[in-house]
Amino acid sequence: MTHTEELIRLSQTGDKEAGETLVQENSGLIWSVAKRFIGRGAEAEDLYQLGCLGFLKAVEGFDLEYGTQFSTYAVPKIAGEIRRFLRDDGAIKVSRTIKEHSATIKTTRSKLSNVFGREPTINEIAEHTGLTPEEIALAETATKEVESIQRESGEEGFTLENVLTDTESEERMVEKIALRQAIDELPEREKMVISLRYFHGLTQDRIAKVLSVSQVQVSRIEKKAIAHLRERIE
Repeated sequence: MTHTEELIRLSQTGDKEAGETLVQENSGLIWSVAKRFIGRGAEAEDLYQLGCLGFLKAVEGFDLEYGTQFSTYAVPKIAGEIRRFLRDDGAIKVSRTIKEHSATIKTTRSKLSNVFGREPTINEIAEHTGLTPEEIALAETATKEVESIQRESGEEGFTLENVLTDTESEERMVEKIALRQAIDELPEREKMVISLRYFHGLTQDRIAKVLSVSQVQVSRIEKKAIAHLRERIE
């Protein structure tokens, strides 16, 4: 049994140190795959971290009886994890139609603000553009610059990053990915509130208008979502 195969065997039995050693010793392989995806809307370091997650999944699923080199098995797993992220991350793919809607909304919002002497409501913008409130919300959130998970929000100064513990780099990387997965598993309304609140920077009042509910209801949904995220990650 080779050195790499022995580390894989140990890692599969729960030896975290063996897994960390495998990542360190194969960082060149992970980087070589991650670099193929640079320029597609994600930072190089994020691509590498995603590659690490794919690599660790490969370690977990590799059968030592395959009779093939581990690297041959690992490369598709690394690339697949990165591709899934890029495919599922709506922030990096915005259609031309949505961009056109966003431009129309921005112009209309500015004009109506001058006319009314205040910010127009979504219904007023809808009336003047012919777009539905849902289309307006989609266009504005899809084209707004995604904010950092470090931005504080809420009464307790909560940030999405606060749910992550201060651990070593590989463990922290896995927990960040776990956070994204935990958000995906939230009930649809909770997921929408978290997305609008923390990744698109909308206030609770603005979210309430988008969802046609009260600000108090949005606050309750947000608190419930945060509790669910902490349960899933801790």
